[in-house]
Amino acid sequence: MTSPPRRPLFKRSISASLSLALAAVGTAAAVVLTGAPAAQAAGVPAPSPLSVPGRGATVPFKEQEAEYAATNGTLIGPNRLYGTLPSEASGRQAVTLDSVGEYVEFTLTAPANAMSFRYSLPDNSAGTGRDASIDVRVNGASPKAVPVTSKYGWYYGGYPFNNNPGDTNPHHFYDEARTMFGSTLPIGTKVRLQVSSTAASPSFTIDLADFEQVGAPIAKPSGALDVVSDFGADPTGAADSTAKIQAAVDAGRTQGKEVYIPQGTFQVRDHIIVDKVTLRGAGPWYSVLTGRDPSNRSKAVGVYGKYAGDGGSSNVTLRDFAIIGDIRERVDNDQVNAIGGALSNSTVDNVWMQHTKCGAWMDGPMDNFTIKNSRILDQTADGVNFHYGVTNSTVTNTFVRNTGDDGLAMWAENVPNVKNKFTFNTVILPILANNIVTYGGKDITLSDNVMADTISNGGGLHIANRYPGVNSGQGTAVSGTTTAARNTLIRTGNSDYNWNFGVGAIWFSGLNEPINGNINITDSEVLDSSYAAIHLIEGATNGLHFKNIKIDGAGTYALQIQAPGTATFDNVTATHIAQSNPIHNCVGSGFQITRGSGNSGWYADPPACTGVWPDPVWTNGGVPGGGTGPTDPTDPPTDPTDPPVETGNLAKGRPVTESGHADVYGASNAVDGNANTYWESRNNAFPQTITVDLGAAKSVKRLVLKLPPASAWATRTQTLSVSGSTDNNTYNSLKGSAGYTFNPSSGNQATVTLPGTSARYVRLTFTANTGWPAAQLSELEAYTS
Repeated sequence: MTSPPRRPLFKRSISASLSLALAAVGTAAAVVLTGAPAAQAAGVPAPSPLSVPGRGATVPFKEQEAEYAATNGTLIGPNRLYGTLPSEASGRQAVTLDSVGEYVEFTLTAPANAMSFRYSLPDNSAGTGRDASIDVRVNGASPKAVPVTSKYGWYYGGYPFNNNPGDTNPHHFYDEARTMFGSTLPIGTKVRLQVSSTAASPSFTIDLADFEQVGAPIAKPSGALDVVSDFGADPTGAADSTAKIQAAVDAGRTQGKEVYIPQGTFQVRDHIIVDKVTLRGAGPWYSVLTGRDPSNRSKAVGVYGKYAGDGGSSNVTLRDFAIIGDIRERVDNDQVNAIGGALSNSTVDNVWMQHTKCGAWMDGPMDNFTIKNSRILDQTADGVNFHYGVTNSTVTNTFVRNTGDDGLAMWAENVPNVKNKFTFNTVILPILANNIVTYGGKDITLSDNVMADTISNGGGLHIANRYPGVNSGQGTAVSGTTTAARNTLIRTGNSDYNWNFGVGAIWFSGLNEPINGNINITDSEVLDSSYAAIHLIEGATNGLHFKNIKIDGAGTYALQIQAPGTATFDNVTATHIAQSNPIHNCVGSGFQITRGSGNSGWYADPPACTGVWPDPVWTNGGVPGGGTGPTDPTDPPTDPTDPPVETGNLAKGRPVTESGHADVYGASNAVDGNANTYWESRNNAFPQTITVDLGAAKSVKRLVLKLPPASAWATRTQTLSVSGSTDNNTYNSLKGSAGYTFNPSSGNQATVTLPGTSARYVRLTFTANTGWPAAQLSELEAYTS
């Protein structure tokens, strides 16, 4: 089958105190703090994403955090700074063991016969990772050496990242290992992870352990075909079983029989193609598909439907087995996902997906597909992506942790996604991007989920018209009614290293075009956000409705408004906001707020508009260390008649529109404060325009125009004029057409002086460029002096 083109993800910008445990406003649930053993590492108490009643996935394990366990190791964190080891740990804390005899010891709170644990080893100097082992001891005796590795972690550089330790931005540090004890251990048993040697690894960082009572293997259903006894697949994993399992699946389809994978580990080096068949195992702890082609690394284990262009597949059930791959790098064009293709009227149930590129990347058109009761761990890219033309499909009761990109995503590229649902899922620690997101989509539901610990370049919940192929012309933009109800977000949102400011826990982007929909965010908690709780950017978002929302703890603001829009707020309360003014809004009346009853703690008039982003104050369950708490909205401002002093670049972070752009080089790159990202207009189509909305009329006297400073950008002259408007309808000339030279040896920038005529909207019109057949601009800066 021919693989569809892959998604060029994130090449450029996308980029409280113990009261957190109190009952939430309205119907929102409460968060319960994780209990700690008597002998503990003294970690800072922090809300657990697995302790939210009635929300998220119902998981079969009991989780214990290392920072609350008995240990003679070293507590690290809490810290949310990207690139640090604790920042990627659950709750942003962990324990490092770096000497023989050091341990973390957990006490069972329920019977268990198996455990999985999350850990990190250092990379090696070649970037290929190191292999080691750590002892598992039960009640201080009977050590069992469990293999651990860093070969599935440690990525470097910019998107899509590499395995070169000499590059910048190390990240994706953790992995998970699992083992069975051989018998059921009772409540109160001490289970210890202990270092027996540092020869293979100088340190072992332990994040958490999940203890589970795994049921007996599921027997072969009556009449089912057996991939081993009937087709000769090798359960030891020594031989390649790809062709034999494929033959079993094909026979199951033609004979109308289920296909059974018994206990064993099976080497699979390419896709198993399924259609009109049930493929089931003895359980995800017993039946494991693994493997990768030794010479063609773009071929690896995966269970796929036929692609839509080949007719698609339907009436498939995949259940009760694991797909544990061997993917150690990110190559977006490689189809090395656990599950893929097009699967209509099909179900994935109780499947463990680990060490593949994506858990499930589904390429439509396809309809009525469900993933449920599953685990998706340690991916190099997305956990799940419903990619173009996926309709009436669902991910529910699924646990997702440590993805390399969006945890659960829908992306309506060119073909509409309609009536899809992400419900009752727990999504933790996406290393890049968002916990849960819909890029476009009609009548989408994102409800009853728990999202926690966003790492970088994303937020907890994201609704956006962004990425290629998302637009109203093709019917793929956000439309209809988007429902996000009864969600809990914990420590979500984080810094975008392209934008150099924070992304909110719940955020909206109209990058491709304004969002015009009916978006209902209701009955939810936003707890201990790393930056803002609610965030608008990159283009207008209209039709927002917030009701029964509890915001408790925000590292910067309750609301960070960087784009126009309209929103209603009813029974929205905010406490423990780090900044004394809870709103940052430089678009002024461009963002229209309608306040109902029951609101408190998040509104101020005037809002802040500083031009400088404050450092966040992270609470990790404690009272913020900075700020003075929320502003009482009944208190009058100091002097509302005094306008704020105009300092700095007025265009940074402001809404911006364009006549068009090439590839991923959108206009927002010209106001993101990063000279290394840039806007490029459509090629060979002069004249081209870029317009920035300053939020209010300003007496702009100077523009500084920049191109990337790299020497690879040869000297060029761009011909352009400047005009201004107060209403975005009638424009007057501020500067006639002239040529401006950009030379890398002198900073690759040009200054345009203006007369200081008052204008809210400043437009540049380009008519020529000697270096490229398009307008190019990495920064458009506007100043009043």
